[in-house]
Amino acid sequence: NTLHGGIKVMNEFRKVVSILESKPTMEGAGVRLKRAFGYPEVPRLDPFLLLDNFGSNNPDDYMTGFPWHPHRGIKTVTYMIRGKVEHGDSIGNSGVIETGDVQWMTAGSGIVHQEMPKRIEGQMKGFQLWVNLPATMKMMDPRYQGVNADEIPEVIVKEGVKVKVICGEIKGMDGLVKGPVRDIVVDPEYLDVSLEDDTEFEHHVKSGYRVFAYVMEGSGVFDHVDGGRVVEQDHLVIFDEEGKVMIRSGEAGVRFLLVSGKPINEPVAWYGPIVMNTNEELNIAFREYREGKFIKKIR
Repeated sequence: NTLHGGIKVMNEFRKVVSILESKPTMEGAGVRLKRAFGYPEVPRLDPFLLLDNFGSNNPDDYMTGFPWHPHRGIKTVTYMIRGKVEHGDSIGNSGVIETGDVQWMTAGSGIVHQEMPKRIEGQMKGFQLWVNLPATMKMMDPRYQGVNADEIPEVIVKEGVKVKVICGEIKGMDGLVKGPVRDIVVDPEYLDVSLEDDTEFEHHVKSGYRVFAYVMEGSGVFDHVDGGRVVEQDHLVIFDEEGKVMIRSGEAGVRFLLVSGKPINEPVAWYGPIVMNTNEELNIAFREYREGKFIKKIR
């Protein structure tokens, strides 16, 4: 932002402040995945805590899965690009997340669940995003929302640009379209954007909201300044906090996740699957889990 005659003028486009390469990581019972961001990046992507890119052509990399484990104080968002994951939880939900489906789970006061990928031919691929909850909602009742692929609208924004709207809204050629996941406290947008070769995409993000993009396929330029830098697959792009985002695809096109949300601006105390505001709250959570008092009665 700049000052002209004492008047604050907003930049039209957001600048890229960081580009991070995802890092090989092992989680669950031995699942090999790529972590786009996590604990070391807190709080720069507030309200988001973690983004994991899981999947492989080799079932040995994922079949051990994520056996029963607890969560408290967060939401987890699982998006299957290709494949199947069986899930079950302590509040009675169970089923299979299949290609194109999304599982939006609010752990709140405490939930215990498992996520077990199923063997498929070819590449299995998906993402899990952790979204923080504010202090006033960390002990809310757990909730679960499963969204089938056919409930997620795919919008043609213009020739060569299509967007799957999981959460948030976007204006397409046929008008404004809203995603099926709504009424989330951090007001997130979660878009799966595909650009054909040599195509531009602009999108307005609310002032002060954090926004990042993760390149799934292809490459593109995510910063309009001085022609920008080409960002390749499996890299995370972090933008600044004012203006629109603008992306231009490379010769092979680009597909990326575009995610934004309202910062919570609260202390983060995080250990393993539990995210609270203080270390004392963390200690209480793990003590309750050991003593069998972790799951609260739903009000």
